[in-house]
Amino acid sequence: MSAPHNARSRREFLAAAAGLTAGSILPGFLTRVIARAQTQEAESDREICERILARSKTDNLAALPMGALVTLLGRTFLKCPYRGGTLEEPGEEHLVVNLRQFDCVSLVESSLALARSVKQGFTDAEGFRRELQTLRYRDGVIRGYPSRLHYFTDWIADNAARRNVADVTKDLGGVVDTRLVTYMTAHRASYPRLATASDSAAVAESERLLTARLRYLVPRAALKAALALLREGDIIGITTSMEGLDCSHTGLVARERRVAKFLHAPLSGGYVQVSRGSLAEYVAGHSGMTGIVVARPLDPAE
Repeated sequence: MSAPHNARSRREFLAAAAGLTAGSILPGFLTRVIARAQTQEAESDREICERILARSKTDNLAALPMGALVTLLGRTFLKCPYRGGTLEEPGEEHLVVNLRQFDCVSLVESSLALARSVKQGFTDAEGFRRELQTLRYRDGVIRGYPSRLHYFTDWIADNAARRNVADVTKDLGGVVDTRLVTYMTAHRASYPRLATASDSAAVAESERLLTARLRYLVPRAALKAALALLREGDIIGITTSMEGLDCSHTGLVARERRVAKFLHAPLSGGYVQVSRGSLAEYVAGHSGMTGIVVARPLDPAE
């Protein structure tokens, strides 16, 4: 671990953070936030959020490029435990915030929402909550369970339409994805929130529209060539051979010694981590993974 931020000039710190090479890289305050998130579950998500935002302002993290900032904040949660079904809480659909435990999608959303909050100078958790809701729900509005962006290619399309991200999959060598998207309604028994006919019908309509939309994926055979074009903080959805499903896993590009690695919260690993090898090697090591889709975070100020 590198020396605390107060032992460096601000220019040196920003340069190191933007590069995110393996031997450096977390300012001291992020290390302390990690420790608290792991060992003090009594600390509230609001306190974790507001400490990150306050110290980000002090250290001028808003000066970082957007992608570098997303990954830096994502690294805040390294070693935090995996928790499946993070968003599945009882009662009416509502915004769930959990900065102590993550599934793969909540890690991506939380990292991006924090980065967008830092870029806009927010210092309170309410600003972060607004950003998180904007990313997670269709048009940024909660209208029941079907309004959550359940499929990741739908998440990308909706957020790209609102200029939160750019879908760069086609530019990275993507080919047309013609697969049907039907997984949730085909496995309705696995989704208790689809018990009502109206919610099931709404999700089915979302699936129909997503299937009809022109979508792209970078196939696994083309991944090595695409790695050089990936940027720090690019948001990755890993496509799957599972029938009816678009993506089975998500994460962020984290470069270490110029290698594009994968920052993610895997069920198999049990905690937030960075892949040992490259993203291409990670995908190649899992037979059901067929390629990737890529969304590039956009600076809200631009």
